[in-house]
Amino acid sequence: MNKIAVILTNVDHYGNDEEKTGLWLSEATEFVNTVIPKGIDVDYISPKGGGVPLDPRSLGKLYVKKEDKRLWESKDFQERALKNSLCADTVNPSEYVGIYYTGGHGVLWDFPENKQLQRLAWEIYKNGGYVMSVCHGVCGLLNITDDKGTPLIKGRKITGFTKEEEILSGKYKKVPFITETEIKKKEAVFCKKFPFRRYAIHDNRFITGQNPMSGGEVAKVFLDVLENRGF
Repeated sequence: MNKIAVILTNVDHYGNDEEKTGLWLSEATEFVNTVIPKGIDVDYISPKGGGVPLDPRSLGKLYVKKEDKRLWESKDFQERALKNSLCADTVNPSEYVGIYYTGGHGVLWDFPENKQLQRLAWEIYKNGGYVMSVCHGVCGLLNITDDKGTPLIKGRKITGFTKEEEILSGKYKKVPFITETEIKKKEAVFCKKFPFRRYAIHDNRFITGQNPMSGGEVAKVFLDVLENRGF
């Protein structure tokens, strides 16, 4: 069961705005490049399945390390992640030790209300698995509930893209909601560091990262937890 469901967006623009967005590349590649060498496989999954767009801004030299570029250009990533991602309602939750929600602004439109993703995450969690996210990907956690309808993140320490970071990114007026605000509405304990600093936090079986720099940190925390559990 050493496999993780890596969740990617299908959305390539900001709502009614024509500006392009999509997966923030390093939020997937840093995580995958950290867990794969430790013998953990990944499946790439999206709400609709099929094609996954990349945020053009995430492809700049400032953001793409050589390790990210190598994975991005690999046949496996091109085929299984960017062209033929699995649909969320076609996979078996029992196959996964964790679920990891990547970010990029596109996720704000197709993660929060997707019932199939919510079901997948809840079943993985019930089976003893971990729910993880980075940056805007935390919006995928907002509407996951237990069998009683209680938000799964209620009372948990959670981080994600902050209001300050949204303002600094220049997208504050383009997004449908602010992740930090919505997390607090679910009565989670929102934790954060200075903008755009690597930061991940672990609470129970939740591991979340604050911003695009934190995907690798989420993976490292996850691997430490698995080691302590004897996996």
